[in-house]
Amino acid sequence: MHSKWFFLLLLCVEFLAHPALAREDASLPKVSSGRIERLQQLEFRDIQSRAVGVWTPPGYPDAAPYDTLYMHDGQMLFDGGSSWNRQEWRVDEVAAHLMTAGEVRPFIVVAVANAGPARYAEFFPQRALEFLSASQRERLLGLNRESGEALFAIPPGADAYARFLVEELRPVIEREYAVAKGGEHAYLMGSSMGGLISVYALLEYPEVFGAAAALSTHWITSMEANTLFPEAAAAYLHQALPPPGRLRLYMDHGTT
Repeated sequence: MHSKWFFLLLLCVEFLAHPALAREDASLPKVSSGRIERLQQLEFRDIQSRAVGVWTPPGYPDAAPYDTLYMHDGQMLFDGGSSWNRQEWRVDEVAAHLMTAGEVRPFIVVAVANAGPARYAEFFPQRALEFLSASQRERLLGLNRESGEALFAIPPGADAYARFLVEELRPVIEREYAVAKGGEHAYLMGSSMGGLISVYALLEYPEVFGAAAALSTHWITSMEANTLFPEAAAAYLHQALPPPGRLRLYMDHGTT
C-alpha cells in the first residue's frame, strides 16, 4: 500500500478509536502550554448543548493515571482573545507550572462552557429554593425586575446540569482519557455563580467528586444586596454537608 494512503488509514483508525474527540478545531481556544481538544458526540439530554474542551498537560499521558478537574465557564479559562471581557484564568500556564514544580498531582482539565442566558438558572443551587417560602421565592426571582432583566432565562436547571456532569460527561472522560477513577480523583472549580454550582454538584454527588473550589462566590445571587438567598443557602449547606473529613471544600469571596 502506498505510504500516503497507509498514513491516512492510520488517522482514520485513530479517530474511530476515539469517536468522542475532535483534535482539530479552528474555534478552539489557544493555549500556551499543553494541548486542548473538543469533545464531540456528547449527549445533551436535559441541558442545552455547548462546547466542552479537555486540556491535557505537557507530556500527557506519561504521568498516568491523571486526576480530573471539572471547570465551569469554559470560555474564560484559556484564551482571553475569545472571552467576552478579553480576560482569562490562565489555567494552562498555572496548571502546567504547578505540575512541573511537583506541587500537585498530574491532572487534566475538563472545561464546560456556560449556556449564556441560561447560565444563572443552571448554576443556581436548586435545592436551596426549597428553604424559601413561595412568597420569598417570588421576591428573590423578582429582584432584578426594575432593571428589566430576568434572573432566570429558563426554569431552575442546576440539577440537570449536575446530572449531565455525572451521568453523561464523566463516563466519556473516564473512557477516553488516562484518568484515575473514583471520587478522590475528581474535582470541581468555578468562580462567582460557577463557585455555587461547584459546591452544589459536590454536595449532591459526594460519591462522584472529592473536592470543590469556589472562588469569588456569588452568595447574594443578584446585583442587589439581600439576605434571602444567603439564608436559604446556609440552611441547605447545614442539611447537605457531610461530617468533617469526607470532602474537601475551598471557598472565598470579595469585599465589594
